[in-house]
Amino acid sequence: MTAGFDTAYHAPVMVTEVVDLLRNAKSVLDGTLGGGGHSAALLDAGVPSVIGVDRDPDAIAAARARLEVPERAGAFRAVPGNYADLGDEPSLHDARFDGALLDLGISSHQIDAAERGFSFREGAPLDMRMGVDGQTAADLLNAADAGGLARVFREYADEPRATRLAREIVRRREKGAFATSDDLVRAIRGALGPRTGPADFARLFQAVRIEVNDELSGLARALPWLRDHLQPGGVLVIIAYHSGEDRLVKHAFRDWSTECSCPPRQPGCTCRGFAYGSTITRKALTAAADEVARNPRARSAKLRAWRKHTD
Repeated sequence: MTAGFDTAYHAPVMVTEVVDLLRNAKSVLDGTLGGGGHSAALLDAGVPSVIGVDRDPDAIAAARARLEVPERAGAFRAVPGNYADLGDEPSLHDARFDGALLDLGISSHQIDAAERGFSFREGAPLDMRMGVDGQTAADLLNAADAGGLARVFREYADEPRATRLAREIVRRREKGAFATSDDLVRAIRGALGPRTGPADFARLFQAVRIEVNDELSGLARALPWLRDHLQPGGVLVIIAYHSGEDRLVKHAFRDWSTECSCPPRQPGCTCRGFAYGSTITRKALTAAADEVARNPRARSAKLRAWRKHTD
């Protein structure tokens, strides 16, 4: 099933697993629409209604072109916006869903389109915005102080020499503003040594992208909204590609599935005293070997699912 929903725009990850978890839903919110691959698979599996959200105008256009027929039939609707701020979307204020999906990270199209600046290919602009607003990667690298840059590389890339890299960026930008991927690559090599390679660049560029798009804070805002807008018995599926994202999801699902979080010796319960639901996936699911061989970007994907209580 998975390969059948690939397009030149994007190859959706773990389609079979997503459909298995959500196929019985009557309505699904696809909070990271991308090229519409997961939405197409869900509609094909018989889900009657899918609403897709994305902040990238290119993604909205690609998905609407792909799903023109179900959109005309009223089975699909595309909503421009950020999944992190769904509470600000008037058309979704009273919406309730039997299923919700977030496929975090970036699409194949965003990586492959050099002008979007998500890759470290030579000469790519330092943009990295998933939407069209806000600061670019160049803005961040040229304006943030050394402490702020070090935090980004330490927290989002687990870089032990984050302070050294941050100071190197500050030193270099005094001679000329950062504008392209080459500037950041040279700073990485200058701070961490000439033997640094693609794996290092990918990890550190990803850290910058996460900061530019406020991805972890956005996910933390989105999780309770998604939980509260699920119907009883509804299922939330999240695919993460970064350890920080996966940790947030794991801890949220664990907290929501716990009746009492008070200290063991506390005489009375002062927390909410009930569980919202239960975790479906005991451990995160990962992409099958054949999918990783076909789509290497699936290798870091971790899928977790949670079900809201029916009463």
